[in-house]
Amino acid sequence: MSLRSTPPGIKVRDLSLTFGQHIIFNRLNLTISGGQFVALLGASGAGKTSLLRIIAGLSQPTSGTVTGSDDLPLTDRIAWMGQKDLLYPWLTVIENVALGARLRGERPDRDWARHLLERVGLHRYENALPATLSGGMRQRAALARTLYERQPIVLMDEPFSALDAITRTQIQTLAAELLAEHTVLLITHDPAEACRLSHQLLVLSPYPAGIDDSHNIAGLPPRAPDDPELMRSQGELLQQLLEAAG
Repeated sequence: MSLRSTPPGIKVRDLSLTFGQHIIFNRLNLTISGGQFVALLGASGAGKTSLLRIIAGLSQPTSGTVTGSDDLPLTDRIAWMGQKDLLYPWLTVIENVALGARLRGERPDRDWARHLLERVGLHRYENALPATLSGGMRQRAALARTLYERQPIVLMDEPFSALDAITRTQIQTLAAELLAEHTVLLITHDPAEACRLSHQLLVLSPYPAGIDDSHNIAGLPPRAPDDPELMRSQGELLQQLLEAAG
């Protein structure tokens, strides 16, 4: 698939979010350039998932705006990939990949679904049920389901955290390759994952919430796990997160 042009970026302006007397964000600003793979890190409770849900339109802020870099709404331009694969156990792999069409009452594009299954290495398993797949294979199917939507912006909430180290590295590489023409915002708690996959790193601090975008990593993702620049950046990032955690 080709998006044929640079996908829209994401603009968050003066975003505030409160729960009762508890302030999560206060006039938070954030810019993500179109076509960039961006990792968002921060201490637990800093509001990473809340921010992702607001960008996705799943939650509403107390005040502020979220638009594309073209100043148009992000509605209907976002695909979501969460920590759990959420495959329906009674549907086959190909039916799970095309689930979005089914839920919208559309006729599934099975040729497109098969193409994606081939790209994620599951073309032999299209008629298998999720229970017969390994964790890595299930997450590959979830990635294909995300790509099936053909959306230019992909939001990811720790989608690889439950995988073992080797499988995780393999899926990271696959995701970086398949999402190269998208704008991606990834929440992760793993500095190595963030540094390996990202064009840009964002660190969200607890209230008063702010975004640190000062981390720059040489080269292009996906970086080799033993890349010296990746290892240096990972160390600096981990130290920052440890200091923020107190």
